[in-house]
Amino acid sequence: MTVTPLRPAVVCAALLEALDASEGRRRRRKRDTTPDAIGMSLKRQLLAQSVDADPDPKAFETWLFERCLSGSADASIGALRAMAREVLAEWQFAAASADFREWLAAGAPSEDRPQALSATLALRPSSQELDGR
Repeated sequence: MTVTPLRPAVVCAALLEALDASEGRRRRRKRDTTPDAIGMSLKRQLLAQSVDADPDPKAFETWLFERCLSGSADASIGALRAMAREVLAEWQFAAASADFREWLAAGAPSEDRPQALSATLALRPSSQELDGR
């Protein structure tokens, strides 16, 4: 059996949906959340670029690194690098954790967003994966 690696674009599309709930929490905080908003904006940008470019799973880390080097002048390379590392870690976690993939596929439900968005079916395990074939 050959296992097809989880496409970064699929995970990044689901992570974009999950980011919406996090934005709701950020807005309700009583402290100044400007730095949070800047970081989430960079992360959203990297996720959207990942969805559009659909990089190969084997080259995803390199692809993210290149985004950091060619980032916009208004974002520091350190901030971009931090968000790229977070995106990479979440993609790796999705590849390793069926529970995380299921949560993302369900629309990343949370208290901030009681109604889940449309599920990302590509994240759900195939019958072959469930049977262990």
